[in-house]
Formats: sequence, C-alpha cells, structure tokens
Amino acid sequence: MNMKVVVSMENEKKCGCWAVLKRGVRGACKPSASRDSPNTIPRTSLVYDAATETRYLNASNRELCPPNEARLSSDNPDPPPQEKKVPCQLLQFTFQELKAATGNFRPDSILGEGGFGYVFKGWIEEDGTAPAKPGSGITVAVKSLKPDGLQGHREWVAEVDFLGQLHHPNLVKLIGYCIEDDQRLLVYEFMTRGSLENHLFRRTVPLPWSNRIKIALGAAKGLAFLHNGPEPVIYRDFKTSNILLDTEYNAKLSDFGLAKAGPQGDKTHVSTRVVGTYGYAAPEYVMTGHLTAKSDVYSFGVVLLEILTGRRSMDKKRPSGEQNLVSWARPYLADKRKLYQLVDPRLELNYSLKGVQKISQLAYNCLSRDPKSRPNMDEVMKALTPLQDFNDLAILSYHSRLSQQGRRKKKDGTPQITYTQSKSMRASPLNTGKQHR
Repeated sequence: MNMKVVVSMENEKKCGCWAVLKRGVRGACKPSASRDSPNTIPRTSLVYDAATETRYLNASNRELCPPNEARLSSDNPDPPPQEKKVPCQLLQFTFQELKAATGNFRPDSILGEGGFGYVFKGWIEEDGTAPAKPGSGITVAVKSLKPDGLQGHREWVAEVDFLGQLHHPNLVKLIGYCIEDDQRLLVYEFMTRGSLENHLFRRTVPLPWSNRIKIALGAAKGLAFLHNGPEPVIYRDFKTSNILLDTEYNAKLSDFGLAKAGPQGDKTHVSTRVVGTYGYAAPEYVMTGHLTAKSDVYSFGVVLLEILTGRRSMDKKRPSGEQNLVSWARPYLADKRKLYQLVDPRLELNYSLKGVQKISQLAYNCLSRDPKSRPNMDEVMKALTPLQDFNDLAILSYHSRLSQQGRRKKKDGTPQITYTQSKSMRASPLNTGKQHR
C-alpha cells in the first residue's frame, strides 16, 4: 500500500504509539481475519438500530466524483501539523479490551454508522485502557473500520494524524486507537447529546433558538482554530452529523477522516480529488478540485441554513424546487421582507428578530458564489458572538402588536380579538395582524 505517516523522530522517541502506528500503516494490509477469529467484530451484531435516540453519525456520501473522475491528487493523508508537537498522549488499546468495553460490540451498544464504519458505546477504566462495567469508569465512543476498506483505512490514518496533534474545546477528543491484525479502531470521548443532525431533524421537540446560536458559535470556533494555525487544516466534511454536542450543548467537530493540510507559502489552494457530502460541498471545489479554507466556509453557510430553517441540505422528499436547500433559500436570504419565511416553523416565533436577520445575512455571505467574497471563520465568529445576547423574541413583538390592535378596537367599540383567533394569525412577525386565508 502506497501510504505512509510522516512523523518526526523526536515524537517517535518520546512515545511508542507513533512507531506502532507507522509500522501498521506502512505495511501491506493483512488478509481479513477468519470469522472464527477472536479479533473479528461479529458481523451478525452489526445491526443498525434506526430508533436509537443517541445515534450521532450519519451515513455520508464521501465520494462526490466517480473514481475515474478523481482530481489531480491521490489524496494521501497529510502529516500532522509540525508546530508545537507534543509527546503522543493517545492510549493504545488491544482489540480484546475494546471488545470487552463494548460488550462484544453488541447491537444495543451501536450509536450510529458512518462512511468509516460502526460506532459503539463503551466504558473504560479512568486510569488506563482496561474495560469497565457499563455505567462505571469513563464512557467512550468506539469507531470501527469496516473490514477490507481501503478508504476507511486512509481515513483512520488521517484521524490519528490530526486529532492526535490538534487539541481544542470545540474538537472531539481522541482518547486512543487500536491497530491489530486487520482491525482499525478509534476511541473518542462520548458526546452525551449526540449530533446536531439528530436534534434538528429527528427529535420531536425542536431545538431552542438559543441552543442553535450556541452550537453555531462553537462549531465556528472549531473551524477557526483549524484554519488559523501556522499549518492550517481544511476540515472538508463540515455538516450537521459531524457536529457533536455535550450535556451543555457545547459543539465539537468530529470525524477528521477527510481533513487535509491547507495550502502553504504562495499556494492559493490544494489540488485534490473531490470528496465530501452532497449538499455541503462548495461549488468551485466540486468543479475544479481546488480546496481552500473558503470551501469550509461555504459548508458552514449550508449548516447555518439548516439551523435557521430546520430543513436538510438535500431532501428528495420535498417538491423539486425545494430539494436543494441553498437553491431554495437564496432568494429569501436576499430579501429582508421574506427572510422570516425561512425560519423553522417548529420554533413558533420563539426566535430573535435581529438574530434571524444576522444569521440570514451571514449565511448569504458564506454561500457567496465567489470564494473570495466569503468571510473567514474569524469574521464569522465575531458576527455570531453578540447573537447570544439578543432577547427580542418574535413572539413578544407579535403579542405587543396584538395588544395594540386590541386597544384600538376596544376604543372604537370593536370586539377584541380572542386568543384562539390570535393563534390562527401566526405568520411573519412583520405581519401587522392580517389573518391567513
């Protein structure tokens, strides 16, 4: 396999895990273990439980172009950033330890499935790699590589490369890994509230506006951190299913399998084959294979639209003119009189008027067809930060208008509007009381 991980000798001396990793990656892939092997995840246990509320990884369309249309680059994983390298703190697990930690990878421990493989819930002891009883020790998420998956192996290497070196409050923490026979597994901190995708599109209770703003800001901080390093990183797969949430709805970026080292020196872009997820990828990247940080900014704009509207980036169940979220929403974003029609109807006017205006304008800028016109992630962060403090809820403005209208009618001797009637009149907060017909 023509693949390698570039690691400094200094790190190798400080920590043995990189040496093990390098040996495993450079060597040829070993044949799949037999079905009877104790080091094989039971295939019969890999039953996807669609009803699992905590599922937080969504199957993604990794390849946007067929293999014979791949762009300019073999897209080998990039070396981890060289600046401020720290001794490797990743734990090296054995397959048997992770097998025990997840209860033999049983179906009821499945959290979700992605392009890489399955994700299982497990428990390990606080002071090492030993498995712990369910409900004790540290709760973890264990991601397993699908057998015989070259693409998965490549992404596994990229995850260890980047998350082994990058540490930030808005990036999911990689705890350790397992490389044994043909098994490739990764162990992460467990994110209690699952994915943003789950909360926006699968829960019956709508995600509150304040939480949406908090999540958008946290995700923006994670992207800004990646883009602003001495050796910037382009995330390349920013989407709602890769934004995970802790108990307090703090957002953390996960799944770095498609991450790519950004352009260096005088280079304006990285040329690479086109991978990612339909509906999120920047148009210029899809057409040319030229990857820049502004490609991530476009994807951020798509996610902002999903947060604002409660609609998926691509939804084949909607009418033909509404299946692509960006195409459908763009005319509304450009018209201040119409933008409130974009807001997720499940919020029922429980959102900030100014917040909607600011989010809409920011999304519009991030989705600019000209990459150079898009803001950078620092500018996005600055735009999002004050939105947390807006308390001008649309419902308060609406009731204020109703109250004023009621007083005028009472003064004129006209019967006051009833609460039942007022509910039927809910529309844009800019509506001054005209009832829907």
